Amino acid sequence: MRLIDHFVVGGVRSPSVRHGDIFDPNTGQIQARVVLGDQAVLDAAVTAAQAAQPAWAAMNAQRRARVLFRFKDLIEQNMQSLAELLSSEHGKVIDDAKGDIQRGLEVVEFCCGIPQALKGEYSHGAGPGIDVYSMRQPLGVGAGITPFNFPAMIPLWMFAPAVAAGNTFILKPSERDPSVPNRLAELFLEAGAPEGVLQVVHGDKEMVDAILDHPGIAAVSFVGSSDIAQYVYSRGVAAGKRVQAMGGAKNHAIVMPDADMDQAVADIIGAAYGSAGERCMALPVAVPIGEKTAEILREKLVSAIATLNVGISSDPQAQYGPVVTAIHKRRVEDWIQTGVDEGAELVVDGRGFSLQGYEDGFFVGPTLFDRVTTEMSAYREEIFGPVLQIVRAKDFEEALELPTRHQYGNGVAIFTRNGHAAREFAARVQVGMVGINVPIPVPVSYHSFGGWKRSAFGDHNQYGMEGLRFWTKTKLVTQRWPDGGAGDSAFIIPTMG
Repeated sequence: MRLIDHFVVGGVRSPSVRHGDIFDPNTGQIQARVVLGDQAVLDAAVTAAQAAQPAWAAMNAQRRARVLFRFKDLIEQNMQSLAELLSSEHGKVIDDAKGDIQRGLEVVEFCCGIPQALKGEYSHGAGPGIDVYSMRQPLGVGAGITPFNFPAMIPLWMFAPAVAAGNTFILKPSERDPSVPNRLAELFLEAGAPEGVLQVVHGDKEMVDAILDHPGIAAVSFVGSSDIAQYVYSRGVAAGKRVQAMGGAKNHAIVMPDADMDQAVADIIGAAYGSAGERCMALPVAVPIGEKTAEILREKLVSAIATLNVGISSDPQAQYGPVVTAIHKRRVEDWIQTGVDEGAELVVDGRGFSLQGYEDGFFVGPTLFDRVTTEMSAYREEIFGPVLQIVRAKDFEEALELPTRHQYGNGVAIFTRNGHAAREFAARVQVGMVGINVPIPVPVSYHSFGGWKRSAFGDHNQYGMEGLRFWTKTKLVTQRWPDGGAGDSAFIIPTMG
């Protein structure tokens, strides 16, 4: 059976080795095992990262960018094999897997412009013969803890800005689908990065805690559930680290009466059920305004759901595949039962879905609830599966209040032809990322990604200039070069006025 080991300089492994099972979500069978590391493995990785970091940081930014350019080319050349590997462990269909890689690749492309992005500010003549300038310098060794749902994109979001800025990086991916992160590290080394600049360690909570406590790691980036994000943030900050921790979501799709209903339904179906709903930017809540809009939306959603093709991840005709593990399948189905118990109307039930020849696969059929209310825990909490809930709103103000008052504030979308309503909604809604007739408003790589409330802990967003600010610290230099005359004997600090 295939064994996935750490990607650490020297191949250091602890004498006491634990393993985790990696499943094929399509069949339910174990296809590989991953080595779960401990403190000794992390110590070896940190030592190698510390050894490599000074020379990597001293390399001029243009030369680091050349490594990233070659890395970008290698990812593109290996896109198909990476997508197939990702799909085989995660369960998302090949097109979704390619999208996963592509959105991460766009951040690498942004980071290829790192010489421009790291430019500081300069003030000539801030005082008599005095100039002031700033520079952005790396933190040292960074670490990333990433979730199972985007095993290529989120690691690339983290380590590309970090290493571009001159840090070295230790990645701890999900133990459920660890092969693609290892492969990305191999390609980065092939692109010309020195050993130790990017390493991958595998593990569970033991490794997470070791990362959060390790004195040799300066900063940690995390994406996962909100409870764990809060834990990571609190423990990491207590250990003196800079931490950004992205949590869960419950994104809403507001459907105005004037919306292009066919387009809205197509977008909501794709956003709610694509990748089996295992996306923090999915749209699991549809909010039609007015009873007439709700009835039209419900009818069209039911018709669209009937045409969805759920299949194995390698099936080019499948629109989504299985969820990642049997445990996660049970969790999603338990939430469906909770919705029923709480009084929501189950319109389409995805439980018990079976695919001929793959009866042991981790499949959940598309599920639709109507007449969901804000008091229901199935509405308040993140389900993270192919479950769509309709929450009816009587007017615009009530629809606006739903995402604004929810504990999560990751993303939201509004479907309308009314520019004033869209503008008002975007300005007032208390959510970090807003889509106007865009179902999954993940910003492009030269902006940044981040939610509000319990969807994010920390002061910096992912990637873009926000990401670079997270992975660097600012140094301010005030300088004077006297000409030797008597008038230059006193140093006068510039003041206002």
